[in-house]
Order: sequence, then structure tokens, then C-alpha cells
Amino acid sequence: MKTKSVYIKDIKPGEKVNDSFLVTEKNMAFSQRGAPYLNIRLKDRTGEVDGKIWENAIEWDKVFKKGDVILAQGGAISFKNTIQITINSLRKMEDSNVALAEYLPVAKGSIDEMFADLMAFIEQIQTPCLKKLLHAFFHDEKIAALFKKAPAAKGFHHVYIGGLLEHTLSVIRLLDQLAHYYEGINRDLLVTGGLLHDIGKIYEYSYDSIFDYSDQGRLIGHIVIGIEMLDTKIASLEDFPEHLAMELRHIVLSHHGTHEFGSPKRPKTLEALIVHHIDDLDAKVNAFQEFIEDSSDDDSRWTPFHKLFERFIYKG
Repeated sequence: MKTKSVYIKDIKPGEKVNDSFLVTEKNMAFSQRGAPYLNIRLKDRTGEVDGKIWENAIEWDKVFKKGDVILAQGGAISFKNTIQITINSLRKMEDSNVALAEYLPVAKGSIDEMFADLMAFIEQIQTPCLKKLLHAFFHDEKIAALFKKAPAAKGFHHVYIGGLLEHTLSVIRLLDQLAHYYEGINRDLLVTGGLLHDIGKIYEYSYDSIFDYSDQGRLIGHIVIGIEMLDTKIASLEDFPEHLAMELRHIVLSHHGTHEFGSPKRPKTLEALIVHHIDDLDAKVNAFQEFIEDSSDDDSRWTPFHKLFERFIYKG
């Protein structure tokens, strides 16, 4: 398996390039003289860069597609104060030679350690039926493998391998603290809801090469997928209390908070209200942090304008 030697963040204008990159965008364009050329977007775990194929574009277009990893040869230039790679030749790399972690961002913490911490929270659950339900989910090898790998979103927060696991663990750590702070909270229900609120995202996204929505994600969405998964696991358990099943469904259905943001229901229990706000808080804090980090090379104390937050963010 080939290991990358040069990463996008380290490429300087004037340098020769001979390394592998993930193709995240690809389209044919035409110059003013009518000559075809390829615009492509290249990615590795350190960033993204534009690429151009000026010569024999139609022939090269047949060699690779969006989502492929290519070994590209060419040179780096400065164009409008950004790096651009002019590609002279390339070949598609075989999947067996691709280490995905070289091309997609990965959670900073150890995925195995985070999953072990998550499982430790499950073992603290005192309500037998809820613990059995969580075992049914997270002792399922297929679900566990996907949960360790999935991002938490496509482009807003925790957008990296292990992002869903990191986000969920962060959410339940915060929920655990709040369960002891407020009176009248069912801690086991609260933590179980936090653990399962985004479970449908393991099928909402595709993340074998580029992060994108799956067909299920576009047509159904993670909230409904999560409810279907929850109902299936509950049906596999004997005598699961109907009132707990109903309250868990409500947490999953309402965790986006409002109809405007995709929740079929608004939170109507204490546990659902808290899960919604902690989920929202953790997502936005991570989005702030990642955007600040991505603009850390800028001398300004402010980030560029964030389109989704509709504001500049102060870096301090």
C-alpha cells in the first residue's frame, strides 16, 4: 500500500508534484478558443486544491471519475494567491492500494478509545431494558463498524472519519453532567436518547471515498432511518416497556428542535428538550472550532465570513 509523501498543505508554487489525491470534483470545460480542459478538485487529509488538465482532456476524462484516488504528476503554480496543480499525467489507483485515512480527515482522538468510553457509559445504565437495547445496537458488529467510521454531517460539523462517534460521545458526556444538575431527569433515558439520537446517520451518508448523502439519506433522512432502526431493535427484545419506547422515539424525532430544521416533532419532554439543545450546542461549537482552525494561517484576528452562521468569527 502506497503511503503519501507530500500533503496538500505543504505544496509550494513552483514545486513538482508526484503524489496521490482523492478526486472530489470533476468537470469538463472549454477555453475561449474552444479547447476542452478538465477542472478537478483534489483532496487529502490536510486540505483541498484545484487541479487542471489542459492537454488531452477528453482522453484523460475516461481514465478516472469523481471519488477515485489518482496518482498525479505535474507542477504547482500560484493562481489568484492560491495553489493550483497543473496535471500532465495520471493513473487511477486500485482500491487495495488506498489507505482512506490519507485522503479524508480523521478524528483527532483514538477511535477505539472513544468507542471504549462510549461502551463504558452503556454499562452505567441501570435500567435493564435500556441497557439491553443499547447492547443490541452497539454489540451489533455491522452497526459498530459503521458508527466508528461515519462522519456526523456532510459539511457543517464533525465532518471527518469518526465524527459521529466523537459527536455522540461529547453529547452523552454533557448529558451525564446535566442529569445530575436538573431535578426530575430520567438519566438512563436521557443518556440512551443521546446515544441513539443520530444513529440513522450511519446509513444517511456514504463515506467510502468522498462524504456525500446516500440514496437513503436523500430520500428518507437520518431521523426516519433512526426510528426504523429503533423499532427493529425494540421488536427483537421481549417485553420492552411501551412508554419508554414512545419516549425514546420522541427524543429521536424531536432532536432537531423545530419543524424548520427537520424535526417531525418539537421537544415535549425534559429529556427531549435537553438532548436537542446539547446536540445543537456540540455541533455548533465544533463548527466554530473547525472554521477557526482552518483559517489559522491568516494573520487576521477574524475568520473569513461563515456562510451558514452568517457572521465573521473572532479568533482572539
